[in-house]
Amino acid sequence: MPANRFVNQRVSFLSTSSLPEDKKASQDKPVLPKKEDHPIRRRLYKTLFWSFTILGAGISSIGVLLIGFFVYDSTTYKELDDAEDVELSQLALNPRLGGPKNLPILERYLDDEDCELRKAAINKPRLVILGTGWGAVAVLRSSAYTDYHVTVISPRNHFLFTPMLPSATVGTLEFRSLIEPIRRIVASIRGHYLDATADKIELNERLVEVSQTNADGEIRRFYVPYDKLVIAVGSQSNTHGVEGLEHCNFLKTIEDARLIRQKVVQNLERACLPSTTEEERKRLLSFVVCGGGPTGVEFAAELYDLLNEDLTKLFPKVLRNLVSVHVVQSQGHILNTYDEKISEYAQERFKKDSIDVLTNSRVSKVLPDKVVFTQKDENGTPIHKELPYGLCLWSTGVAQCDLTKDLVASIPAQKNRRAIETDSHLRVIGAPLGEVYAIGDCSTVRTSITDHIVEFLKAYATKQNTTVEKCSVTFQQWSDIAHNIKRRFPQASEHLRRVDYLFTEYDADASGTLDFSELTNLLQNIDSKMTSLPATAQRAHQQGQYLGLKFSRLARVGGSLAISEIVNSDVDDLVYKPFDYHHLGSLAYIGNAAVFDWQGYSFVGGLVAMYLWRSVYFAQSVSFRTRALLAMDWLTRGLFGRDVTEL
Repeated sequence: MPANRFVNQRVSFLSTSSLPEDKKASQDKPVLPKKEDHPIRRRLYKTLFWSFTILGAGISSIGVLLIGFFVYDSTTYKELDDAEDVELSQLALNPRLGGPKNLPILERYLDDEDCELRKAAINKPRLVILGTGWGAVAVLRSSAYTDYHVTVISPRNHFLFTPMLPSATVGTLEFRSLIEPIRRIVASIRGHYLDATADKIELNERLVEVSQTNADGEIRRFYVPYDKLVIAVGSQSNTHGVEGLEHCNFLKTIEDARLIRQKVVQNLERACLPSTTEEERKRLLSFVVCGGGPTGVEFAAELYDLLNEDLTKLFPKVLRNLVSVHVVQSQGHILNTYDEKISEYAQERFKKDSIDVLTNSRVSKVLPDKVVFTQKDENGTPIHKELPYGLCLWSTGVAQCDLTKDLVASIPAQKNRRAIETDSHLRVIGAPLGEVYAIGDCSTVRTSITDHIVEFLKAYATKQNTTVEKCSVTFQQWSDIAHNIKRRFPQASEHLRRVDYLFTEYDADASGTLDFSELTNLLQNIDSKMTSLPATAQRAHQQGQYLGLKFSRLARVGGSLAISEIVNSDVDDLVYKPFDYHHLGSLAYIGNAAVFDWQGYSFVGGLVAMYLWRSVYFAQSVSFRTRALLAMDWLTRGLFGRDVTEL
């Protein structure tokens, strides 16, 4: 053992002594860990790496998209091919004469033979839609195109996104961004479109009298037959009997928006001329809006945005101090159909933006250069005032167009002279059952529950072996009647939540029953609380969707109903529920801010609310095409400002 130990020590000594001096020194020192990169430096390297990776991927993606676009674009250019021969019916070329005025009856169309689907639709029930607004388009997009032979008649061959129309008057949006060609929508359901005007409806013959103006200016008339007719012609501006409205501008169509845009720019340009006097310059730069509803308020807000954001960049700055915007409102506040909090916020916002709001003011006359109106002071005393203007917008409600006036006058059962009255299934009251429907601004749903009291009590009177006038109902029977009312008149549901409370309140003699007079008083009270549906785009859209879905259901069950021999009964009520309007809320733009009124809740705000307002309308656009155009217009406004040309 000692010998081995000596040997081991010697080997160890030799191995150590044979090393150089510097190696020995290094071996004697402790071993340090390898120096690592700093965490910030390492994070920077990773950030740069992923940034260049993402940037490269983005550039590559854009390149691929551009190449793909050009490849697709190249496929859209086609050489002229030999046209395919299409057989045309003689009825399409030479329609037979008939009807009350012995006019041509359009029973076949030039494109009925274009494809197999169109051929198959020739013998389908004829669905004719008058108008190309929200309600009409909703019917087209909701109904199954295989169920009907569809025809759309309107002098306007496009759908107009009306909520954004004020934005087009000042160049925030372009006109074509708000319209969708109606032929594109009609073609998707293999339907037909006639660029014409519906003048009269012959209910007994189931014909629509239509007129067209040819190239020579000659008016030609003909009939279009129908099995089901949807009247969705909208309305026109309400004049309220005020004189001089020919001097005003309106805002209902693209043409109206284009005229307003031209006039705004013309006034600004004329105000810059040295020959314009100071008084005339102030008049040219005075903009008056008659009406404090959503359209008038949004136009005033858009006009203020133009003058505040683009005027000083492109025109002499002195003009900004001369510009004035006025809103004349007959009610006590603007946006009177909204929550009071919203109205107050809008007025405060306008006051901050120097937009003059004249409430409790009623226009009496419009002259070529000034508006004459009467405003009540704090004591209610009327004071006559005048307001010079360079542009006056009239936006004070809606009124009937000529077609609806003629139809209402021809039906004795129509009691409302301001709109076409329909039942809860949107059928025109007084017209043949299940043939004529009306939706949108041109119609109103009759909600007179009291008129049906005899119908509600008839069964109970029979059981009691007495007349309806002497009939009385118990609480359980009243509950059944209330349930029937909710089904027939969905808008009455909120007023019939506490049937027990109503029963107790109107049981005047505490007999434990409701007699005829007590029940009449109860129903009359409910009638007084029910209001007409608002004349808005969302109401027309919901009604159009309702009809489209119901028509599809009627087409599917039509055969089984014929077999059951119940075709002559109330088919609509048998196969589909009555129309129930659901208010989804109201919103309005008030100048780089927006207000919302949703199911009793109010929301107001600045830019965030404005972007939310844009998002809502962006989502409601009818096609990807219009959404893309809207997005590009908003981007263009942000980068280059509004377009202030007169085009």
